[in-house]
Amino acid sequence: MILISDDDVAVRSSLTLVLNRAGHETMTGSCPEETINCVRTQSPEAIIMDMNYSSGTGGEEGLTLLKQVKIFRPEVPVILITAWGSIHLAVRGIQSGAFDFITKPWDNRALLKSVETAISLNKEDETDNRKSIKFDKIIGKSPLLTNIFNTIAKIANTNAPVLITGESGTGKELIAEAIHRHSNRNKKPFVKVNLGGISQSLFESEMFGHKKGAFTDALYDRTGRFEMADKGTIFLDEIGEPDAGCQVKLLRVLQDQTFEILGDSKQKQVDVRIISATNRNLQEMVGNGTFREDLFYRINLITIHVPALRERLEDIPLLVKHFISLQAGKNGLSPVEISNGAIDFLKTLPYPGNIRELKNLVERTILVSGKPVITADDFEKMYQENPGRMSFLPENIRPLEEMEKNMILKAFKLYGNNYSKIATALGLTRQALYRRLEKYNIIINEK
Repeated sequence: MILISDDDVAVRSSLTLVLNRAGHETMTGSCPEETINCVRTQSPEAIIMDMNYSSGTGGEEGLTLLKQVKIFRPEVPVILITAWGSIHLAVRGIQSGAFDFITKPWDNRALLKSVETAISLNKEDETDNRKSIKFDKIIGKSPLLTNIFNTIAKIANTNAPVLITGESGTGKELIAEAIHRHSNRNKKPFVKVNLGGISQSLFESEMFGHKKGAFTDALYDRTGRFEMADKGTIFLDEIGEPDAGCQVKLLRVLQDQTFEILGDSKQKQVDVRIISATNRNLQEMVGNGTFREDLFYRINLITIHVPALRERLEDIPLLVKHFISLQAGKNGLSPVEISNGAIDFLKTLPYPGNIRELKNLVERTILVSGKPVITADDFEKMYQENPGRMSFLPENIRPLEEMEKNMILKAFKLYGNNYSKIATALGLTRQALYRRLEKYNIIINEK
């Protein structure tokens, strides 16, 4: 896919025709805003960009757009279009990271040669990057996963904030670890924080630290997570869970990477790369006012979506082989064999728990069956006997949410509407419990 950015509809149409005839897919942007949106949401192989927009800035707007594009997609080659009288702008563009420039009126053969050379060289760079990076902990070769590997190779050594999205159990934490491990911060700390497990009252102490005596139970100095991660990476898991107050506190430190330790009025400066993850729809939360828009744009300069296991069934044989090896090593067992029929059966399951669910099923079946060769019947029997198994349901029904709702209702019956005990029993903060009550439309009077 090649992105054409020009405010002249005739130029866009002409370039589209030339590139389509040569077998390239295209998309267009008629202004800098549309161009940046395409760059943020799509993955163009190359960009053909005009240097002179109708704003009358003498090419400065084109140079500014080029610099913005290189921030979002530093790896994508940009070919500039300029008039003969503005060659000096093209030279400045090359100095700012453009791959090449062509002049109006252009020669179609020269244009296509420049585009194809840019794409070819960029693919060679991607291949070299991919070969130099090992993803030992992330198992799979599906196209969706390969795209993620390529993205990691491109962005690992930048300081760009990354948002990792995907369902529970898909391996978002492994992706975050891979980004850190292959970055130039890999010898510095990788600090993991589960924001869903931190209450509002303890948020500042956990994230920024406190001095002895800062509050009643502050019996000693505590180093906060951001300070622990200085010069390294902080992984903010469940970024959609903090309430509005905590979001404001988080935004402040993400904006300028400074904060105050509780009980100390001095500003603390850190150098931290931010990687966040969520299984929630943050854009939807922004729309309904439960997640700050400014925080959303602060954390998602680069977005990586981790596919559900049902979207990459071709990776199941590799995952199963990996789990068998782990199980053998952990329990001192001889590796078992899995029949082809067993693999076929595993590919039919819905996996609402994703890779975590598959791992559990494989390990449990191996231990319980005690057989050297596992068949489809062994997996099916274990799947049917598992009290926590998920039934086969249409895609628009989400069984994990049904189970969560039922657990919350049972907890209310057990603890008599005592929200503190219910939250503790479920492993949630009170704020997280309130959000789930709202999500499932559970209305119960608090004692």
